[in-house]
Order: sequence, then structure tokens, then C-alpha cells
Amino acid sequence: MSTENTPRRVTLTPGARRALAAAGRLFYEHGIHAVGVDLIAAEAGVTKKTLYDRFGSKEQIVVEYLADRDERWRAFLAPRLDSASTAEGRVLAVFDASRDWMEAHGSRGCSMVNAHAEIDDPAHPAYAVITGQKAWMLSLFTDLVRALEPAAPGSLARTLMLLHEGALVAHGLRIFPGALDHAREEARALLSADTAGRR
Repeated sequence: MSTENTPRRVTLTPGARRALAAAGRLFYEHGIHAVGVDLIAAEAGVTKKTLYDRFGSKEQIVVEYLADRDERWRAFLAPRLDSASTAEGRVLAVFDASRDWMEAHGSRGCSMVNAHAEIDDPAHPAYAVITGQKAWMLSLFTDLVRALEPAAPGSLARTLMLLHEGALVAHGLRIFPGALDHAREEARALLSADTAGRR
């Protein structure tokens, strides 16, 4: 994400962190538009004035919620990538991490995809967080596949991204069980076919 598109962030006090945790639970479970500042304040045990003093607006709370979720996901993923012993294993580790993340934090699917369903205006400050997170994921897949030296790294990375994002949506909609495991196996087959094709 370029600096000019990076949304403003706020310094979080302990009370603001409690409010952000409450907002995160509510936004994820009920949707951003359905949750008002009054409910967040009540859930966090703070006054509405405190929320506005700390964040300035509901829009900023949304920015902090999505940015926090993205930061936690990256921190969750990093050691799994580091522990993978092969280039192919690092690609597949993304799918494994997503499956484990969804089991622990994602019963309703991807928070970024869900937020984009409600926030599609590029002028909204949270829009850059949403699109920036997905751009980062594509960049990650691109970097990971380069180590495999495929014939068309950009195309392979985009295909892996589509498998990954489609699995997140299928998981959130509960279309069928094991969506991320299925996507992982399709990714493994894709990587194996690419390797075989270059022998």
C-alpha cells in the first residue's frame, strides 16, 4: 500500500483497546453498518464520549478493527512460513494457516471480504485497509512462487490467490465443509503440475 493511501491510525490506550476488542467482535458477528457507537461503548464499558475522544469517529474504529485483524493475521502466518522447509511447503503453509485461523477466528469467513460488502467507496478510510490487505496477499503469493521458478510466476500467483480467496468465501458461506483443505489440495496439484511441466 502506498503511503498516500495508508489511512491514519490512532495510539491505543488500554480503554481504547477494550473498545476496539468489543467493536471487533460486534463488527465481525453483526456487520459494520448494523453496529452503532452506543452498542460498542456499552459492550466495552466506556462512555460514547470516550470512544469519540479516542477514535474521533466510527469510521476510525472500523479502520482500527480491520488493520488490527490484518496485523494479527500476518503475525499468525509468519512463523508458519518460517517453519516450512521447502518453497512448495511455504505456499501450502498459507492455506494451512488460513484453515487454522478460520477455525479459531473466522466462523463468518474473511473479515476483509465481509467489510468490502459494506464498504465499497474508495473514499472511505477503511477501503485502503481492505484493498491493501488483498494486495499484500497477492504480493505474498507472488514472492513465494518465485522461489519455485515457474514459467509464469504472475499467472501462478494469481491462480493461487483465486483458490485461496474462493476458499475463504466458501468457508464463510458454509457452502461445503473443508473448503480450505480442498483449495490446498488443488494448489498442491497445481504446483506439482507446474514443476512436472518444466522437467
